[in-house]
Amino acid sequence: MQHGANVVGSRSCPVRFLGQDYDKLHQDFVRHRARFLDSSFPPEQSSIGPGILSAREAASVVWIRPTKMINNPQLVIGGESRFDYTQGELGNCWFLAAIGAITFQKDIMDQVVPAGQTFTKDYAGIFHFRFWRFGKWVDVVIDDKLPTINGRLIFVHCKTLNEFWPALLEKAYAKLCGSYADMSGGYVSEALTDFTGGVHMTLRLAEGHPELWNLMYSAARYKSVMGCGTPPGTTPANTELSNGIVEGHAYTVTGVTKVMSHSESVKLVRVLNPWGHTEWNGNWSDGSPLWNTVSEENRTRWFHSKEDGEFWMSMEDFCGSFATLDICCFSAAFLDGSSPGTWTSAQYEDCWDTNTSGGSMGHMESFWRNPQYRVKIPALSPDSQETQGWNLLVSLMQKPVGKHRDLQPRLHIGLGVFPVPPGMKDQKGFPASFFASNAPVREAEACINTREVMESFRLSPGAYLIVPYTRNPNETSSFILTVHSKSKYDH
Repeated sequence: MQHGANVVGSRSCPVRFLGQDYDKLHQDFVRHRARFLDSSFPPEQSSIGPGILSAREAASVVWIRPTKMINNPQLVIGGESRFDYTQGELGNCWFLAAIGAITFQKDIMDQVVPAGQTFTKDYAGIFHFRFWRFGKWVDVVIDDKLPTINGRLIFVHCKTLNEFWPALLEKAYAKLCGSYADMSGGYVSEALTDFTGGVHMTLRLAEGHPELWNLMYSAARYKSVMGCGTPPGTTPANTELSNGIVEGHAYTVTGVTKVMSHSESVKLVRVLNPWGHTEWNGNWSDGSPLWNTVSEENRTRWFHSKEDGEFWMSMEDFCGSFATLDICCFSAAFLDGSSPGTWTSAQYEDCWDTNTSGGSMGHMESFWRNPQYRVKIPALSPDSQETQGWNLLVSLMQKPVGKHRDLQPRLHIGLGVFPVPPGMKDQKGFPASFFASNAPVREAEACINTREVMESFRLSPGAYLIVPYTRNPNETSSFILTVHSKSKYDH
């Protein structure tokens, strides 16, 4: 969520992660002609974490600054590109897929990778990056020592050997998560949110969404960032299928378009494998003869045959190959193609404690104790040409208390949305009897132990009650509830 200018935690005034002030540290080390060494994320095995390297590999690790690794190191060469990097020995394709998405948005990249950082002028071995984290922007300081074996970077690395923005960005996020190992395994939605602080929704493609193409097309028009994931399959992780798709893998959606082929309109989706190679080989792939059936203008504009991990596929093949689609945008207006001013966002930081943790709806005698939030959905104007689209998006995110992302025991969480009868619109707190006689708008999703639960709704006009809950009563955790609601309609 965006905060007002100069408010601590806003885009323009991020929180100093672990209290480290980049500007002050940088000035001090420049003045003393010294190189920064980060004691809060030291260049040693504890920062890599367990389970990634064998004992033999771990013993071979040497942490090296880019200035000692290669001549003329650069942070960025010719702008950040989705083709700059290749995944290393870490299962963080979800993170790299999100990086591929934000390289299209200069304003996002400039927020995440602050300007003025270089290996030449006033170089002191210190860099910083910015991420949205649980409701606030944070500024993460790192030293530039990177883990290598035999002089080669272990984790993400650039195809251009003297370019280092992906490796340093990955290190900063590893520090935020607790270690490199804490980044092993995740969902692209998490990284997209942490790069943007935007409105996020996940669609499960197997459920079938008749409006999916229009939603993706609208999302692209609103400069959204998108990612997708394949189902895990029954074979070992990251198994490449005969069609070139990798099972249990995160990808970036880099484009959507329509072309005419044999006098028919074909909807196409462009997808990027963060490995930088291994591509779909079916219809509309780099080697597909179908590209010979489109106009020369469209072929020149959209088609390129190169082993870079990026490929086109039809909308039908996309939905048949991928399990989830994640969309992240600065405004919920992409949901219905409206102007951003027609949507309102509210963010609540709260907690479940011994008094306010009533459990899920299977615990009806205590469910009413959960926190309760009101939202109002306006009516369409009588002369409106609009149909009832999505008008409520609710995100529930639990906040960890410890240092390590991957070691947090996450609660099973969920949320319910209940219609409020007209006679109860001034009700302050809803008792057990209300929930015993009023069902949620849609059957609540099963509680899941994930960082975030997101639900989107098409609701009739009226007042509603949002109730976030844990699976069992008396489970305690802090959480952030974000409510994006349609507040008015375009004329």
